[in-house]
Amino acid sequence: MADSAASATATPAAPGPAEGAAGPGGSAGPAAARRAQARTAVLWQALRTVLDASGARDVLDVGGGTGGFAVPIAELGHRVTVVDPSPDALAALERRAREAGVPKDALRAVQGDLAGLLEYVEPGSVDLVLCHGVLEMAEDPAAGLAAVADVLRPGGVVSLLAANRTAAVVARALGGHFAEARRALADPSGRFGAQDPLAARFDEEQLGRLLREAGLTVQSVHGVRVFTDLVPGALIDTDPQAASDLAALEAAVADRPEFRAVAGRLHLLARKIAS
Repeated sequence: MADSAASATATPAAPGPAEGAAGPGGSAGPAAARRAQARTAVLWQALRTVLDASGARDVLDVGGGTGGFAVPIAELGHRVTVVDPSPDALAALERRAREAGVPKDALRAVQGDLAGLLEYVEPGSVDLVLCHGVLEMAEDPAAGLAAVADVLRPGGVVSLLAANRTAAVVARALGGHFAEARRALADPSGRFGAQDPLAARFDEEQLGRLLREAGLTVQSVHGVRVFTDLVPGALIDTDPQAASDLAALEAAVADRPEFRAVAGRLHLLARKIAS
């Protein structure tokens, strides 16, 4: 993520709804939008730094779903390709793009997944890859990140967001699921049982190692959703100011290791260094 935490008034780097703010049709109510602001303010601050570093660029959003990141980035003038396995999500993405007035040649939707990335994207053709919430579902995370590195141009950046295993232990314990918390603590993949929807969770050292093995150099690490996953949603839904205050708090602790350790998600920016 950006080398410093977001400002106290952390705001999205681009217009439009943030990740998770919209339903299948791309619309969201005020309360949902406020929750999304709190969840994604730190992420947007990081992406703002990368996107502002130069002019128009080619962006790939792996698992980009309905376009919570892709559409706002395309609105800024970047060319975005979204690769996602869900045809319903891609249809919603295209509706959202049309409603936002995004030019047809600025956003491309491709049905596919991380494992087959090189089937849909040319090697060395992308400046920025968003890989958010994908690695924890991948059968082979190392191979997936190797493919991400292959599609990047020299100097290109990957924005990697993945579930934090420590946070799962805390969340299961706070929910009263103490046996599941112990399983998540002991399991090599950080899973709390057969009913766990994720294939794996990671810690900071694991993610850094996977990126390095893919030939990428980690630039920064931040915690995302340190508090937002623990705060009752009603607090944000009933107080419009609470979301802004919570986003500012998230930004203030995002780069502090003691808070990063329990963040719901870990976010790493890594660069493909030119040889």
